[in-house]
Formats: sequence, C-alpha cells, structure tokens
Amino acid sequence: MLDYGKESARYDASRGGEPRAVAAADAVLSLLPPGTVSLLDVACGTGLVTRRFAARRGLRVTGVDAAYGMARMAAERVPGAIVLGDSRQLPFPDGAFDAATAVWLLHLLAGPDEASAVVGECARVLRPGGVLVTTVDKAAAHNVGSDIDAALMGRPVRSPVDGPLRVGQYAAAHGLLPAGRARFRGHGQGRSPRSTVADLHRGWFTGIPPGTASAERFAARLAALPDQDVRRPDPEFTLHAFRKPPRA
Repeated sequence: MLDYGKESARYDASRGGEPRAVAAADAVLSLLPPGTVSLLDVACGTGLVTRRFAARRGLRVTGVDAAYGMARMAAERVPGAIVLGDSRQLPFPDGAFDAATAVWLLHLLAGPDEASAVVGECARVLRPGGVLVTTVDKAAAHNVGSDIDAALMGRPVRSPVDGPLRVGQYAAAHGLLPAGRARFRGHGQGRSPRSTVADLHRGWFTGIPPGTASAERFAARLAALPDQDVRRPDPEFTLHAFRKPPRA
C-alpha cells in the first residue's frame, strides 16, 4: 500500500492533474439532484477535485482525508473547508450533508467489511433524500487492452473490493437505493512502460511487493516493450450514485 502522506507532493502530476480533476468533478456533479446545497468529499486527497466542487455556485463543500499531507494541500486549495479524519468513522453528525462523494477510495480498503463500513458512514451523514456518488471497479478501468496489460498478465490480483455488485450490496445494506451512473476519462493516466516499472518499485501493485523476484520479472517484461515513454490510452472510470430514501 502506498503511503499517501508521502505521495501528496507528486500525486496530482502523476495522475492527470487539472484535466482529470475537471472530468471527475463534472461527472460527479451531473449525478447530484437539483437543490443540493452541501457536499462532503470523502478522501478528498490534495483537494484538486474538491476545489472544482466548491466552484459550483450555491454548493457548500467540506473535504475530509486521513492523510495529513493530503489534507494540508487540500486546505491550501479550499481554505476553511478541510478536516483531518477517518472515512470509517466520519467526524460529522447524522444527516449533515445533502451529498457525499467517495472517488478513488473504496478500492484502497482492506476488504468488504471495511468498504461497507465506509459506505455506511457516508449513508449516516446524508440527510434523507441525499445522494452518495462513488467510483466502482477502479483497478479494472486501468486495463485498456494494451501491451502493458499483456506484460502484466498473470500477476496476483485480489477480488475487487469496489466491484459494482459488491458496492451495490454495501449500499443496500445501509438503506441506499441506486440513483444513476456516469463515466469519465482519466486524463493523463494512460501508462507508459517506464512509468509502470516505476509504479512497481513504489508498491502501486499491491499483489507484487517491491524488491521481490516477482516484481523484477514483471519489470523485465515491461522494459522489453517498445516506446518506453509513450503513454497508452487513458482509462475510463465509472461512477455509481445511491440515494438515501426520504422520510415517509
């Protein structure tokens, strides 16, 4: 698992920067119902997307992140709106927000129980009628059918914690109902062979510990590919929205 506190300094540049943030924010906002006034951005990271949410007229945004380095950067971008906190135990009262987002979060969690707990916390802080928007199947989005994907074939891959069916089950367990879907392009996140080798050495691929024989074997496959610095196609990410039923 990457240390996201340490990753904060290079995070935006390595993940598409502003173009990706704009695409993500626009897709999320398209799923919010009219009249949404308050939004909680869970695992807001460096605040690049959070800042885009906050730019929407009439929308009051709060961001929360557990990594101090990330939260510090987000606080510089959205002053007075960022809280240091754990997504598994959100530091907010019940029914505090009209909407919540969990973009690029669930896939990082240890297992279904932890992911369900995060969805449950998001459901708790939503008012009746509020909406949760989350990415699903994040890791699968990076498989674009390129020669890099072929070189990585056979690596250990855990069952996705954020698979669409599982996320729907988490939501249902906490009383949330399906409320729409959207997709957006991960601008600037297309992999090159050289950048993928660097990711291997940084521990990006959780099933391939850095420094192991397995990591070196995959690194050698990647190093043998042509066009070492040419990025392959960008991924396409998927968002699912879930609505908390209004009170009867």
